[in-house]
Amino acid sequence: MLASFSVVPMGAGEGVKEIIAEVLSIVDGSGLSYQLGPMHTVIEGEPEEVLDVVLRCHRRVLELAPRVLTNITLDDRKGATGRLLGKVRDVEQILGKSLSRP
Repeated sequence: MLASFSVVPMGAGEGVKEIIAEVLSIVDGSGLSYQLGPMHTVIEGEPEEVLDVVLRCHRRVLELAPRVLTNITLDDRKGATGRLLGKVRDVEQILGKSLSRP
């Protein structure tokens, strides 16, 4: 399963990078493959593991902020693995170039 998710602290002021760092610490410590983006994070693993990580992130932010909004998009395909990078590689192969730009 792939899960693209964002956890948004509400009522914690404008600077929330410390809170988001807490979330990424949970993701990183999970042992699951992940990719950090500027607006969301994508993780890959077994459904139970993925959902557990997202819920732990949500709960941690709720400890640090009075309100939290968590958005999740799930992509679950039977028997598929290595999709975190594979889906990007497939499109890059069709276009014949890398699409990653810093």
